[in-house]
Amino acid sequence: MSSKIWFITGTSRGFGREWTAAALERGDKVAATARNTDSLDDLVQKYGDALLPITLDVTDRDADFAAVKQAHDHFGRLDVVVNNAGYGHFGLVEELSESDARNQLETNLFGALWVTQAALPYLREQGSGHIIQVSSIGGISAFPLVGIYHASKWALEGLSQSLAQEVADFGIKVTLVEPGGFSTDWSGDSAKRSEQLAAYDDVRARIMEQRASRNAEPGDPAASAEAILQIVDAEEPPLRVFFGAGPLGIATADYESRLKTWNDWQHVALVAQGSPRQG
Repeated sequence: MSSKIWFITGTSRGFGREWTAAALERGDKVAATARNTDSLDDLVQKYGDALLPITLDVTDRDADFAAVKQAHDHFGRLDVVVNNAGYGHFGLVEELSESDARNQLETNLFGALWVTQAALPYLREQGSGHIIQVSSIGGISAFPLVGIYHASKWALEGLSQSLAQEVADFGIKVTLVEPGGFSTDWSGDSAKRSEQLAAYDDVRARIMEQRASRNAEPGDPAASAEAILQIVDAEEPPLRVFFGAGPLGIATADYESRLKTWNDWQHVALVAQGSPRQG
């Protein structure tokens, strides 16, 4: 198998860091972006010219285009583009400020959009490529306290499903990776939080109690590296794939509930359709 050229955002920690290291270890080359690339110094020392660190804030569209061009010019092609940069924002819907909402969307949605747009001309010209969008089980289901995070990931899901159909004729694949809970910094130092409203104190306490009672075992980010390599090496990769043991059960229950509700209310849907036109 010939080596691949990767472009990965958000490589300072978590999935991005693990996937960068795994790609390099097997002989691939990586353009790795981060707001602060100092965290990649050890990988540069170990893998040398196979790693191109690029300082990047994905919310800067011009910088995204420049970074993708730099990577392509440096390595001569791009095979795998991974939009991993993102963070979780914790805040009930009424608690969200305008900046809370805009910042979450700027990073999780628009950052991925800009990088995707920057890469597509190169991938189209090659007639090949694989775009990996890091979504979440929160991209198809939703829970309280992280509504704006869900909004960003649900939007990414719809955008990417459309994209997959638009670029298939150019030999470009698209995969949405939908992790469950993993031992990353998603809810730690990298997360943002809204100013809390006292009116929701009881609601918030109940939410946290329910979360604690579930006590799900988080996935191992290091183990996810083998999974992502299987995805990028697949001849026909999936449009969507869960990472972790938990998401399938959540999705199954959620979709069964949706289908039941839609079926129970289909009589209203038919009322809304109106009577068939005659003649």
